[in-house]
Amino acid sequence: MRNFLRIIGVILLLALGYLVYANYPKLDLISGFAAKSVASAHFADGRTLPMIEEGDNDIPLVDLANNEINDTEKYATSSVYGLKKRKAIYRDGLGAVLIDDDFDLNAPYKVPKRNKVPKLLPFPYGDLEQKDTFFDCINYGKLQKAIDEAFDHDVNKIKRTRAVLVVYKDQIIAEKYEPGFSKKSKILGWSMTKSITATMFGILQKQGKIDIYKPAPIVEWKNDRRAKITTNDLLHMNSGLQWNEDYATISDATKMLFLAKDMTSVQRHKPAIYEPNTHWNYSSGTSNLLSGILRQQFKTHQEYLDFWYTELIDKIGMHSMFIEADMAGNYVGSSYGWATTRDWAKFGLLYLHKGNWNGEQLFDESWAKYVATPTEDSNGRYGAHFWLNAGGYYPDAPRDMYSANGFQGQRVFIIPSMDLVIIRMGLKEDPGFDFNAFLKEVTGSFKKAKA
Repeated sequence: MRNFLRIIGVILLLALGYLVYANYPKLDLISGFAAKSVASAHFADGRTLPMIEEGDNDIPLVDLANNEINDTEKYATSSVYGLKKRKAIYRDGLGAVLIDDDFDLNAPYKVPKRNKVPKLLPFPYGDLEQKDTFFDCINYGKLQKAIDEAFDHDVNKIKRTRAVLVVYKDQIIAEKYEPGFSKKSKILGWSMTKSITATMFGILQKQGKIDIYKPAPIVEWKNDRRAKITTNDLLHMNSGLQWNEDYATISDATKMLFLAKDMTSVQRHKPAIYEPNTHWNYSSGTSNLLSGILRQQFKTHQEYLDFWYTELIDKIGMHSMFIEADMAGNYVGSSYGWATTRDWAKFGLLYLHKGNWNGEQLFDESWAKYVATPTEDSNGRYGAHFWLNAGGYYPDAPRDMYSANGFQGQRVFIIPSMDLVIIRMGLKEDPGFDFNAFLKEVTGSFKKAKA
């Protein structure tokens, strides 16, 4: 018996040793993801460590991390079996950032200036509750059933929905949250942030400050084949630049998000492997490169930081939103935008109204059509930093629907033909969460349009 137990012990030790050996190169990324996630969710949204570990960090390999929070100094640390310890600090105004050993904790840093003065108007244009409005064209019982079915109702974590919000003709007609979340909870949009980044170019274009059809202003590209790449190509993810977007391995995307000091520079140094506008390739590096291009449009770092808020985020009352910055002070325009579900809905409504916000035109009407027009080689799935249904990816949803999409099933669906915005926030996407069935049920709760 002792020999048997000894053999079992050796096997277990060998298995553990192999697990550590096989994943050792990933440990920086695992502990980096964990520390960043803990710092952001705890300090920005007040989530407890158990809540974060059971929710945000409940991802294979990431769940191996051991996490600690220092509330006094506002940082989180994570390691895997005591190896590859990473630290993420939280800075009010800039959110959490993973730091390396060379980062100067005492160096001064700039933060965006915010205007959060409340407006005495009902949602979506102010901070007051809306008046109850009844629409004859909606089967409210069917709609509520569709919303309820989007959530888990037992201990099985299958759908993992955190929030659903449906807005019709500027009125919230359905809203529900998972226990522990509410209309005040800030939720990470992940790649929905890409759509925010693109919108900043639409605003600059309306202001006459940029021409997206000119070659991208990248000095390193002036004397090689990349010189032909335009900002328009970058917005459509068809620049032809090399990039590997894979979150299950050590890839360009994971190295950028969890190792890079300056995330805007990673895609900048990649070679061109295709001609522009011939090959669509989804790239978070491209979105952060665009954030860097935005920074180049301003004389000072402060102007760059303020622009996103003064011209978009605070202007439409997304006062809960903040976009986190990297160690170099660039907004992580690919991935790190946080906001309440209601504020994410305001972003969708801005596009539903083609850039008009309560009488003020933030970007040209044509910009909404621009972002929702399919790019080459995407099979009707992608526009300019927005996802599309033009090719019928969701067969039971309207073809004019387009959306801001994020990792783990964050969605802002915009349906112009129905005057509808649908938000779903959670921790699962297809196939765990069936978006086509969800959209079919929500849109199917509308009777033949009367209003």
